[in-house]
Amino acid sequence: MVWVLLLIVAAIVLGIVGAVADGLFYLLVIGVLVFVAALALGAVRFRRTGRRPVR
Repeated sequence: MVWVLLLIVAAIVLGIVGAVADGLFYLLVIGVLVFVAALALGAVRFRRTGRRPVR
């Protein structure tokens, strides 16, 4: 779970820098992609740990 939170924080920082700095729009795009990847990773990990074994 720590990795997911770290990826989300990194995505937010990249997005802010990409939106504020002139000519660094690609950082905003990378931040959005990292954010989507972090959400997907978090969903997969949450789904895997949320199941109970079938007997």
